[in-house]
This record gives sequence, structure tokens and C-alpha cells, in this order.
Amino acid sequence: MQKGEEWFDQWFNTPYYHILYQNRDFNEAETFVKKLSTHLNISNVDKVLDLACGKGRHAIFLNKLGFNVEGIDLSTESIQHAKEFENEKLKFSTHDMRELYKKEEFTFILNLFTSFGYFETEEEDLLALKMIANSLKRDGYFVLDYFNTYKVINSLPEKLVIKRPEMDFNVHKYLKNRHVMKEIAFSADGKDYLFTERVEALKNKDFLKLFESVNLKVINTFGDYNLNLFDREHSDRMIFVVQKQ
Repeated sequence: MQKGEEWFDQWFNTPYYHILYQNRDFNEAETFVKKLSTHLNISNVDKVLDLACGKGRHAIFLNKLGFNVEGIDLSTESIQHAKEFENEKLKFSTHDMRELYKKEEFTFILNLFTSFGYFETEEEDLLALKMIANSLKRDGYFVLDYFNTYKVINSLPEKLVIKRPEMDFNVHKYLKNRHVMKEIAFSADGKDYLFTERVEALKNKDFLKLFESVNLKVINTFGDYNLNLFDREHSDRMIFVVQKQ
């Protein structure tokens, strides 16, 4: 499959993606980012990379806290929006996380809101993690925020209707091989659409193996945006704090 043909390339660049996810909790995101930056002791001399930044909500808030931030994402539409908020200490670029961005440039790299695990193969996961490791300064930190795969799988299959002022989205979530699938069907502009999100069902042990293979050491694993410790059965998130060795 060529780049540009992958599901996330196509779906994230549609206006319908942003309509579906317009109700994301910005207050929760800001509270999480503030707690995380305090926990990591980020200073205004550190460089922070928001990896797969989307429209930049986390990067923008980090910048408001006084930090030097860059955001990168594969979606040209999202980056075009994010660039409206650029300033001397906040920059955005279109970039594929499987390719090196800036070698040993960042003290902190953040990958938030389940923005990993979109690829077809483990080899591509490793490419992305190698890019992350190579972009970190020595002893730098990487934070990966993922859904709690154990809890998600236990809730599948699931069907629901998500209502937005513009349209209704019929959503079907199920497990297929090594991926959590999310079919999104809707009608707009006189046409019927079907997009499928596909995220790897990576568990704690899978991440530990991946991190070890690129010389990243797990320091903490949190289970929610209040930074409570991860609990396999009850936590909503798996938030890994890892350090480059």
C-alpha cells in the first residue's frame, strides 16, 4: 500500500472526521497536559514535539504554558488549521512519523489520544519508534497515550449512533485479527460514506517489547489523565512514560 492510500491519510483529511470528533473534551485535555508537564518537569528551555498533533490542541496549550513546541501530523488539513496558531515558540509541519524529523532535537516527545497503532505491520511500528528514539536527546522522554486495550476488547462488539447537528454517524466497533476496527457510516451532500478506522490491539506486554527493541526504558505507566497508576481491568488509558537510554 502506497502512502496516501492508507485509511488515516484519507479519513483524517475529510471535513467529516472533524465533525464526528468535534466534541472532544478540551478541558480534560488541558488538565492532562498541565499535570503531565508538571510531572515531567518540562522547562521553557526544553524543546517539545507533539507527534501526530492533529489540529494542535495539546501543542497550543503547551505553548500557552510557556513551552517551546513543534507539532507534526500527516493530515495536511489539520496542519493547515494548526498553523493559524503559530508563533515564535510554536510551529507546525506536515510529516510522516515513520520518517526521521529532526535528529536528537527534542527533550520531550508526546504522542497523545491514541495516535499510534494505525499501521499494517509491527515493522512500521518499529520504524515510528526508531524515529522517536532518534529524535530524542539522550535521557529525553517519550509519552505515549493509548486506550486500555484490555478494557476496549471486553466491550466489543459495539454498535452506536453518534448524533451531530450536521449528520448522524452509525458506528460499529469490533475486533478483527490484530486490530480494533471502527466502521463509520453516514450520509452527507447526497452521498453515502463508509470509513473504517483501524487501530492495533496492542497490550501492555506488546508495548514493553517494542520499547525495549529501540532502547527506550519504561519509567511509569499511568491509567488515566489524572496520572493514577495503570490498572489492567479498570483503567481507561495506558499512558507510558519512557526514557531514551
